Amino acid sequence: MTVTTLHDTALRGFASDNYSGIHPAVLAALASANDGHQVAYGEDQYTGRLQEVFARHLGEGVEAFPVFNGTGANVVGLQSMLPRWGAVITASTAHINVDEGGAPERVAGIKLLTVPTDDGKLTPELIDREAWGWGDEHRAQPLVVSITQSTELGTLYSVDEIRAIADHAHGLGMRLHMDGARVSNAAASLGLPLHAFTRDAGVDVLSFGGTKNGAMLGEAIVVLDPAASTGLTFLRKLNMQLSSKMRFVSAQLIALLEGDLWLRNATHSNAMAARLRAGVEAGLADGSISGVAFTQPTQANGVFATLPDGVADRLRESFRFYDWDAAKNEVRWMCSFDTTEEDVDAFIAAISRETSAV
Repeated sequence: MTVTTLHDTALRGFASDNYSGIHPAVLAALASANDGHQVAYGEDQYTGRLQEVFARHLGEGVEAFPVFNGTGANVVGLQSMLPRWGAVITASTAHINVDEGGAPERVAGIKLLTVPTDDGKLTPELIDREAWGWGDEHRAQPLVVSITQSTELGTLYSVDEIRAIADHAHGLGMRLHMDGARVSNAAASLGLPLHAFTRDAGVDVLSFGGTKNGAMLGEAIVVLDPAASTGLTFLRKLNMQLSSKMRFVSAQLIALLEGDLWLRNATHSNAMAARLRAGVEAGLADGSISGVAFTQPTQANGVFATLPDGVADRLRESFRFYDWDAAKNEVRWMCSFDTTEEDVDAFIAAISRETSAV
């Protein structure tokens, strides 16, 4: 039976890179992996190949654990790094704090110690606001620092910034976790291989994101330092993240990572965000756009801006996107691997039209 297309395939938006479809090469990889039988629960040839692929990107000795989604990758990865009494220091804007539905606390039993930041980035000095109380039985013990690359505000950590955080955390007896839901976008923007700002910079466990970069579903917990993580074989099952037909998760990540598809997709989505920002800036300069202000640098595939009253709702009649801070009229515009120049230019024209009507 053929499923009838139910949605308007011409509809475009800037709400999330999760709105995009599946890259054709990833779909082809799923079809290629589909024939015949393979051993279930990760003993298949595709999951075996995935270990080799990650080793080429991140170095020998790493181990990848495919999971269903980013929440699972973060929650299970962090749980493997902590005893029951452990806590995680993270930015207050971190996905694990504001967008996981309480899963770190409720599923993993992890105390989050959050620190406000202006740009979504931690520093050793900010970490020290919560890095205290070891040995105090009344305080959850801060044992892991979690950073996001690129951050929830679309900003990037440099290699030196990550290394400084890792050195500081390790010096205090803590480990470093990286939420890499958009780690490919970070690599594309920095112009660096994945290992340069992860394993080489001192990251211990990485959540590697595929869904936002062209996969259908699937992420991976990648253990970069075996001493930093224990029990993942059991925790993945315990937390309902063990795929019986794991070959189909692994095949998607292989399709992205075995060649340069991961980088091409991320480079393109970053470029579309840069085009969007440049187009709005040009409109502000020539007067065809008014009242728009940017709230963060555009360093990956997200643009953060404030709009005049009422403009966001009118724009959303044609292009879907989310409020970031409705009280400030701040919005987030995300670009995807399949965002086109025509999509961006049409959106810029709509912004010009709506802000001129204010």
